[in-house]
Amino acid sequence: MAATAYSTALLGGARLPAVGAAVPPTVLLPRRNLSPLRLQDAPRLSLLRVKVSSDDTATSAASGDELIEDLKAKWDAVENKTTVLTYAGGAIVAVWLSSVIVGAINSVPLLPKIMELVGLGYTGWFVYRYLLFKESRKELADDIESIKKKIAGTE
Repeated sequence: MAATAYSTALLGGARLPAVGAAVPPTVLLPRRNLSPLRLQDAPRLSLLRVKVSSDDTATSAASGDELIEDLKAKWDAVENKTTVLTYAGGAIVAVWLSSVIVGAINSVPLLPKIMELVGLGYTGWFVYRYLLFKESRKELADDIESIKKKIAGTE
């Protein structure tokens, strides 16, 4: 009796059939679709084939070596290596910190949905303001070009 009570509690109130009782297989097993697989239902595979010749691998290895040499030359040309490493470390810390903040915001129950609505609203406003009409697209392109010139220092 104790074993029956334990198994009933373990299964959440469901009772196992008696040892000698005949149980139809549909009671214990989930239903399966037994219809034959047709070729039309199968996912289509890409028929794209790529061949690599020995010349292609030699040029890709050479371009990889050239890339490494170029990076070494640029690193040697940098005067303030500590400043570059400090900025790189700061960028890594900033990405990590933003990931932590987004995770914390995501754990608040209602806040992610509100943020989605804010994002959708801003996207709709941006499309209406800058992308919908030709004049506003031109204005956006001019603004982007002026920002590029300010960053490059040509303005």
